[in-house]
Amino acid sequence: MSLNLSKENPKIDPKIFSTLNKHQFEGVSKINGPTLVLAGAGSGKTRVLTYRIANLISQGVPPYKILALTFTNKAAKEMTERISSLVGELSAKSVWAGTFHSIFARILRYEAKEIGYTSDFSIYDADDQLSAIKKIMNQEGISPQSYSPYQVRSRISNAKSNMISPSQFAEEADNTFDKQVSLIYLGYENYLKISNSMDFDDILINMIRLLRSSKEILEKYQNKFKYILVDEYQDTNRAQYIAIRELSKSHNNICVVGDDAQSIYRWRGAEIKNILDFKKDYPKANVVKLEQNYRSTQIILDAADSVIKNNKNQLEKKLWTENPKGDLVLISAGDDERHEAELIAQKIKELTFQDFTNSDICILYRTNAQSLALESALKKERISYVVVGGISFFKRKEIKDVISYLRLLINPNDNESFDRIINEPPRGLGKTSLQHLYDYSTQTGMSFLDSSGEADLVDQLQTRAQKSFKQFHHLIEKYRSMFEVNESKSGILLEFIEATELPNMFKEIGTDESLDRWNNIQQLISDIGLFFRENEDVTLNDYLQQVALITDLDETEMDNEQVTMMTLHSAKGLEFPCVFIAGMEQGLFPLERTESIIEEKEEERRLFYVGITRAKEKLYLSYAKRRSRFGETKFTTPSLFLHEISSDLVDWKAKSTQNNKANDKVRSSFDNFTKPNFPKGDSFDQTIEYNYSQIDETLTDYKVGDEVSHIKFGKGTITGLKGIADKRQAVVRFDNFGKKALMLKYAKLEKLN
Repeated sequence: MSLNLSKENPKIDPKIFSTLNKHQFEGVSKINGPTLVLAGAGSGKTRVLTYRIANLISQGVPPYKILALTFTNKAAKEMTERISSLVGELSAKSVWAGTFHSIFARILRYEAKEIGYTSDFSIYDADDQLSAIKKIMNQEGISPQSYSPYQVRSRISNAKSNMISPSQFAEEADNTFDKQVSLIYLGYENYLKISNSMDFDDILINMIRLLRSSKEILEKYQNKFKYILVDEYQDTNRAQYIAIRELSKSHNNICVVGDDAQSIYRWRGAEIKNILDFKKDYPKANVVKLEQNYRSTQIILDAADSVIKNNKNQLEKKLWTENPKGDLVLISAGDDERHEAELIAQKIKELTFQDFTNSDICILYRTNAQSLALESALKKERISYVVVGGISFFKRKEIKDVISYLRLLINPNDNESFDRIINEPPRGLGKTSLQHLYDYSTQTGMSFLDSSGEADLVDQLQTRAQKSFKQFHHLIEKYRSMFEVNESKSGILLEFIEATELPNMFKEIGTDESLDRWNNIQQLISDIGLFFRENEDVTLNDYLQQVALITDLDETEMDNEQVTMMTLHSAKGLEFPCVFIAGMEQGLFPLERTESIIEEKEEERRLFYVGITRAKEKLYLSYAKRRSRFGETKFTTPSLFLHEISSDLVDWKAKSTQNNKANDKVRSSFDNFTKPNFPKGDSFDQTIEYNYSQIDETLTDYKVGDEVSHIKFGKGTITGLKGIADKRQAVVRFDNFGKKALMLKYAKLEKLN
């Protein structure tokens, strides 16, 4: 559209701003006072930010008095480049544009003495933090076996993000874990101060400390930054919010740009209320809504709107577009996750027979573990792909660790696997102890594993190290002998993987990242079980060989024309002509742990909204009728979110109009199924366990509370039961070994009562 800008504001160059639509121009032109630009997906928020800065400069505001805060270095670089194209490189470089951490660290180096640091302070990354926390735990006599350093680090970081000091944390600690963390937190803070160091959380906190250290300092930076702009405001945490408030308090020339419907980082401290309450914080704020979408078809936008309107905590807006209406959203159901993946792969081949290339296509999923079936299906169809924001399933550290355990189980001479896993999970074996064992191995000509069985003969080793090596040797040899004589290979492997304590370690850490790793291991367990069930007369070696071949891709087949695969969280800010969202099942998306908490359920819905709005032309949603998770296969219930999409926007039984032979050959069941009967309301949490064989009645003769005895773990009490038939498991709390999950078919528990 054409705007008569010269009459409205003679200082604005019409050539620069004539490309803006009416609402974008409103967000750019009113430069004084607080402004909230509520920018829907694909509505041009970056354009508004950069043009607003260009307008400020054109109005005579010195570039060095403009502060523009982003969340990624990439976003800051892009912003600077766009500003440069509008007002010139010199002016663009003078703008203080960067991430919260980079800008605040820059200021803190100038003012370090004001808060008790020197200007050459160090900044600790995640690994540095972990190392420091381990030192403090050692000083306090707190065992890493009792309290995970990873979990401690996460707890401290969460406290800092919420502006909770060590003393306040200690006062509020109401359980044993938090009381121990309070000791570590205090010691860690002292350690950082002595080391003249800050971690990432400290950069935000110390910026606030600096601004509050004196009236002169506060006024200095309030005067320095006369205009403040914040990108992705919905992702700010409490510390970032306070710092921005302090800087803008005197002039209120603050412009925040964001979309509450795309707030998906609650798990890492982001507070959606910062954007929801902007009008409360700044009652005179000018609110500009960018609702025209330049990315997607109207059908896709309406589908997104029909879902997000179910959230109670939101700022109302409705996206529209001048783009074509577009195709209906296609929804498909696979018999299981592998069939679902096959349908997606077949549909992708069909799309490439049309006018789309592999690079036009993206597959999104809720958890990393889902990529296993999807990667396998794409490989089978020889479709080139790339995993973004992560790595291929079998290249993930936790998966490679489990694979190394399995390799050592069948090949005790595999020294590389031994070296990889001897401290996974940690066994307190340092480099010196390992070197002593490896020297003994060289002298005797024995493998590392066999040498560990004779660790008590290695005089250089301390008693504790000898014991750790011998325990590891016993673990491997015990299951090696069981595996050789037992016909049910998959059952033994399941028990073995649990016995390694790797899954338990990730589960106890309890962070989102660690639970994702635990979930990946459970997915691997399911895949192993499926391999043995579906293939007769196969060995573990056959499976490991298959894994090796999957991991070792033929690089000559990989090119730039690749299907993109990523989690929904990684997809924010991206767009593709064709988008697939897999795993639309209750308990998976939304995640089961989020269903009972309104705030988390609404965040899952926002995540789905983000996924939908990545699509420009075609959107495909799918789910599996059965899915293997946590070692069991269960019937699933379609996601509540599918039910929320208006029925006139979806196609449950699409009819193809293509008749060419190639298209017929790859025609998939995406086009041949009917809409399932959804239950009414929100009752989407029912699951039915899948029965593979007739129930062995001896496996049902247990109940919670039974006292039992196990040949290795001794006496214990059953605290939980799950699964049916050959898959029935008991969770037993043993007197001397703690909780263990055992397959009843193999555990041979003896009832004592």
